[in-house]
Amino acid sequence: MQEHKSQELADLQSQKDARNIPLNQVGVRNVRYPIQLRDREKGVQHTIGTVHMSVDLPEDFRGTHMSRFIEILHHHAGKLQLRELRSILSDMKTRLHAHEAHMQMFFPYVIAKKAPVTGVHSNLVIDCAFLATLDVDDQMDFILEVNVPVQTVCPCSRAISRFGAHNQRANIKIRVRMDRMVWIEQLVEMAEASGSSPIFPLLKRKDEKWVTEQGYENPKFVEDVAREVTVHLRKHPSIRWFEVQVESMESIHDHEAFACIRMEKPS
Repeated sequence: MQEHKSQELADLQSQKDARNIPLNQVGVRNVRYPIQLRDREKGVQHTIGTVHMSVDLPEDFRGTHMSRFIEILHHHAGKLQLRELRSILSDMKTRLHAHEAHMQMFFPYVIAKKAPVTGVHSNLVIDCAFLATLDVDDQMDFILEVNVPVQTVCPCSRAISRFGAHNQRANIKIRVRMDRMVWIEQLVEMAEASGSSPIFPLLKRKDEKWVTEQGYENPKFVEDVAREVTVHLRKHPSIRWFEVQVESMESIHDHEAFACIRMEKPS
């Protein structure tokens, strides 16, 4: 029998490119992958992350090896969590011959809630993200993001109306850079304390009365909410930089109201 010699397959990604144009980022997006997170109450929480991974591409390389991003994820399977991010980014730089590596991980995080009067239990899902970069000097930049729904009641509407005031759901997006660990739950508590009232997935009539009256007694503009969150963040000793974005889905308008604050604490 004639022996068949293995044929080497062409590696087109490694071909030289003559256009002399480096790319800032190339990679894969919307990869869904199981991850585990530290949970303040339960110790560990398992969820599904939507992952974006990218590196820079030098001017003389035609392309990157996209499959290696997925291989790196598989290599770190079972330990895909916050403390593993530096190792993942380092592997991306090494295996893809890059100067910088970037990873964004978006995931739902479940917060156990108790209704304010009856104490009935329910679960509030918070949209969160890890945003991480390892630069050319192996310095890591990490941002934690949380998105927290709250209720806001309009102070102007309350002041000028004979009865009632328009209210709506608002979203508070908090991004922080930190020197030591900050719990997701802590950021959620800061956000909820800054709106007119918290949001609950499940309420009985007594609870609904409490939420309605709580909101009415604490009217807030989006500007008020952004400033209130800032007061809480400035007090936290582990947070060195933050960004707050508040967006109100106005119930009597066809647009949203918006406020944003970015701040770096003096060292």
